[in-house]
Amino acid sequence: MKKTACLVGGVMLATTVLTACGSDEGQGSGTASPAGSASPAASQAAKEELKPLDLTIAVHQPGEIPAKGNPMELGIAKYTNTNLSFQWIPTSGYDEKINVMIASGELPKLVKVSYVPTIVSAMQSGVFWEVGPYLKDYKNLAAQSEIYYDNIRVDGKLYGIPVYRGIGRAVLHYRKDWFDAMGLKVPKTLDEWYNVLKTVADTDPDKNGKKDTYGLMLDKNYNQGVASTLTRLSVAQGGPNKWKVDAQGNFTPEFMTDEFTNTLKLFKRLYDEKLINQDFAVTDALTIDKTYESGRVALRISGGNAQSMLTNLVKVVPTAAMDAVPMEGAGGIRVPGESGNAGILAIPKSSVKTEAEMKRILTFLDQLLDKEMVNLLNKGIEGKHYKVEGEFTVQLDKDADAKEVKPYRDTLLQRGEAYNMDKPMKQTDLFLKNNKIVSDNDKYAVPNPALTLASVTYTERGSELELQITDAETKFIMGKIDEAGWKAEVEKWKKNGGEKMMEEYKASYLKSKK
Repeated sequence: MKKTACLVGGVMLATTVLTACGSDEGQGSGTASPAGSASPAASQAAKEELKPLDLTIAVHQPGEIPAKGNPMELGIAKYTNTNLSFQWIPTSGYDEKINVMIASGELPKLVKVSYVPTIVSAMQSGVFWEVGPYLKDYKNLAAQSEIYYDNIRVDGKLYGIPVYRGIGRAVLHYRKDWFDAMGLKVPKTLDEWYNVLKTVADTDPDKNGKKDTYGLMLDKNYNQGVASTLTRLSVAQGGPNKWKVDAQGNFTPEFMTDEFTNTLKLFKRLYDEKLINQDFAVTDALTIDKTYESGRVALRISGGNAQSMLTNLVKVVPTAAMDAVPMEGAGGIRVPGESGNAGILAIPKSSVKTEAEMKRILTFLDQLLDKEMVNLLNKGIEGKHYKVEGEFTVQLDKDADAKEVKPYRDTLLQRGEAYNMDKPMKQTDLFLKNNKIVSDNDKYAVPNPALTLASVTYTERGSELELQITDAETKFIMGKIDEAGWKAEVEKWKKNGGEKMMEEYKASYLKSKK
């Protein structure tokens, strides 16, 4: 810890000196005048730059709240020359809390927001600073792929910095020991998926004499958000990612396409034959995690780490083996492209009054992508959280990492091994394979063409319309409505605003092409 503090302190001194000398590498707010010729305003600006920046930050609460003034927080603060104050808000109800803060004008200087209608509206209303024109002045922020920024623009403008995350995170994990024993191949077509899931459910692969295994389990969010199992499987079959657009700019929602409908029918068949969990509509993801780790499930579509799943699984089933493969259909690998972020760090105008202070905050965000900060946020403190072994680093304390490092790694900017990391963590072959699939998926990611388009109907009633359809999908799978009832729900969606939304997306799309 002392060694790390000395390193951070040394780098901080160098950064301060560069700033005072007017470095042109995006770490300061401007170039200093020659000695003896600085204007009073320039001198005052230089003094302000040397002072620690008081920076309040509102982010999701990562489980247990880190103690204020802990070594991680102090290391970040010292390197970035800030007085940090984190406001950890529980994930449950986070967006509602942020909306209340916006309405009251009581916002911190940096706040993590989601790309949802209320926030998009706030951006359009001038609640946050537009930062797009400034990115070129910050070497690390400017070095990231434009797709991360394009995916969160509003009317072509950028109102925050994305908490970078992979674009194509869908990976298929499967029990290799079961597949080998039963002579199964990883499914690609919907018929193959059905046959594999039926075989797993009917042949007692865990050899306990009970019919208690599943090929696949669903949780209540199976059809929602970027991690929708329904969308991931439908896209692999050649379907669109949320929306389909033709050459004339006409928009069609995924649930009105054949690929999606056929996938929905597969889920219904699996439910009817009790090949998936019958309580999926009320089951949370944590329950699925526990069932998977107990050794009762064969396949899982996830953006996560296959190695962490296997690590927990072998505690119960020591002989278990797992593998990871891309999501592939008959036409090859296809995954739904995600937004490429786990939220947006935005700077409110109500609490950050001047352009100079806004630039200081951008400097803070840029510094988080410096090599020193990338290593701190990903690995923690040398000697406490990790040690160096040759060309790699090795984790020393998994629990300490989860409690003390992960909260900052998950909420602040970092690109992991993809950018500026020195001596990567030593990992298993399965971990490396999983990560390579996620990285390679960028080439196979199917974009959502409506992601950044404007629709008044979506802003005002998007959540309501989506709930109507997701509820109808669950009713269809469970047999509460038949195929005619499903079609009636789609027509109801169109009349309630869906058709208008399709028209608005078309107008916005055609406008963006001009």
